[in-house]
Parts: sequence; structure tokens; C-alpha cells
Amino acid sequence: MPLDSPVMTHIAADLIIEIENSPGALAKVATAVSDAGVNLAAATCLGAGDRAELHILVKHAEAARHLLAITALAISRERQVVVVPVEDRPGALADLTRRIAAAGINLDLVYVATGDRSVFGSPDLEGLKTVLGA
Repeated sequence: MPLDSPVMTHIAADLIIEIENSPGALAKVATAVSDAGVNLAAATCLGAGDRAELHILVKHAEAARHLLAITALAISRERQVVVVPVEDRPGALADLTRRIAAAGINLDLVYVATGDRSVFGSPDLEGLKTVLGA
């Protein structure tokens, strides 16, 4: 899907939660977020040791933040990211990332969200927003 399509590129909150890397850890977070009435639009988890870093993308960060705090699952960091509609076809991600690279923007986070969207994070969020039209 081209960036000038009617589906909007937008800014969202990427919530980062340090969790135990053990069976049920993700279920505990997903349950807390669900109990807050918040839908997980995307998630990615990294960590091979005893701890893992879970990134979740939610529309209603305040509600998720509140319920996670109540369940002792504190958000360790939060950052703004750009969410871009992406056509589900070979080369779509390559097209977007070439455009970002051509603008001299370095990415430090990329993951896929529901609804054929990609999530991008960068130390140069303003530049990224400009390049992607957010």
C-alpha cells in the first residue's frame, strides 16, 4: 500500500516490559492488557536468557500502563514509533526501508503489526515521521 493511500501512517506508543523468560510470562502480560480492555496491535519479544524484553503496541497506552502496574508488570521504557500500512507483497518492506535509508535515517526497531502494518523506531523520530508522512 503506498504511503499516500487513505490508510494513515501514525505515531503510536511502543511499551517495553522486562519479563521473565519463562512459560506463561507473555500470557500474564496479554491477560493484564486484555483485562484493561486494550487490544494488542503488535508484540515482539527478544531474549534468550532468564529475562526478555517484550515490546507491545497498543492504542490506549494509559489504560495498559495502569493495569500492568497493578499486576506488578511495570513498563520499563516507552517510546513513540511510526506505524505504517504496508502492502502484503514481496519487496514492500524493502521499498520502505530503502526510502528511509535514502533520507539518512537509522532504524533501531522494526516489527510487524496486525492489519498489514509495520512498526519503525529510530533515534531520529522526527526525520522518520517526515520520511514516512506521519
